[in-house]
Amino acid sequence: MELPKLILTDIDGVWTDGGMYYDQTGNEWKKFNTYDSAGVLFAHRLGIPVGIITGEDTEIVSRRAKKLNVDHVYQGARDKLSIALQLCKDLGIDIKEAAYIGDDIGDIALLRAVGIAGVPASAPDYIKELSHFLLSKKGGEGVFREFVEKIILQSGLQLPLDK
Repeated sequence: MELPKLILTDIDGVWTDGGMYYDQTGNEWKKFNTYDSAGVLFAHRLGIPVGIITGEDTEIVSRRAKKLNVDHVYQGARDKLSIALQLCKDLGIDIKEAAYIGDDIGDIALLRAVGIAGVPASAPDYIKELSHFLLSKKGGEGVFREFVEKIILQSGLQLPLDK
């Protein structure tokens, strides 16, 4: 397997457990797993940009993406495939040179289009069938990191632990 030239990810159900938490004053909360930050780090150490494409539109995702230096962030996405195709065009790559991890109905078209698809263990079975390899972690448990690590290791490289 060749390394992708772009790694894309959904957020809810991948970087989070998919839960939506609200307090009595209307604040929304999401719990992120810090393990996923290493997935971004490993991709960047190999020169692979990372992009988030999510249907939600929250300051929480913007803050997390900024903290981790995520290269591309698209929120409020209704047609994830169109966004990914345009980004690939802008980067001068084919969609088959991209990897994507997603977990639900809104991810199906993009999972089918990319060269490397990943799906958390917590996704419905009909979504898991679109994955190119089995991931053991559920959304919110560091599955993005697991996805990136599997891509690197299956390409025959070692994890870029030092740099």
